[in-house]
Amino acid sequence: MHYKMKLAEDNYRHKGLRQQMVNQLRADGFTDERVLAAINEVPRHIFLDSSFVEYAYSDQPFSIGSGQTISQPSTVALQTSLLSVESGKKVLEVGTGSGYQACVLAAMGAKVFSIERQRNLYFRTKEILEQLPYRVKTFLGDGYEGLPNWKPFDRIIITAGAPFIPPKLVEQLKAGGIMVIPMDDGKGGQTMVKITKQSDGSLAREEFGSFKFVPMLTGTAND
Repeated sequence: MHYKMKLAEDNYRHKGLRQQMVNQLRADGFTDERVLAAINEVPRHIFLDSSFVEYAYSDQPFSIGSGQTISQPSTVALQTSLLSVESGKKVLEVGTGSGYQACVLAAMGAKVFSIERQRNLYFRTKEILEQLPYRVKTFLGDGYEGLPNWKPFDRIIITAGAPFIPPKLVEQLKAGGIMVIPMDDGKGGQTMVKITKQSDGSLAREEFGSFKFVPMLTGTAND
């Protein structure tokens, strides 16, 4: 018999810690109040192993198994802010991971479509997401391929370090749409890049600092 994973409770202490985290993000210069409100709403600790719950609201990444991590809150805040998400927009996320980033986007009213290549992580996260009040469609697959059956997308967010801009994702992005992608910098890290697709199909590029993500890989995997 399969027993549904029981989510951690979200108590007053967690809510207080979350508010402190948001206050710190605001003090660090994040000004998009819609993003901060979504981060304040989504309980980050339920996406982490119970041994990490005490540290869930510190600004650091954590391992979530299968060689993947949950991004630190400041990185989630930056990527989300760069996307300029509006309610009702279709967002493709490449790298579901824990599901936390997808829920932050959904809390802002986005229609989120998320791809995960790690089979075990995909099923575990899907089970968590099904117990939450956020609109997230999850898919097991290769992020480089995107979701051609669901295109076009208003926004695309990649949560892994990419060696190049995947052409199939560009094709699935609407004109005027935004892609946020950590691009390999040739030094073992990534540069956060915001790409805006112009009406003629060309890409306008802006850079927003250095980061460290797990690599964006092809295909699917079982561990």
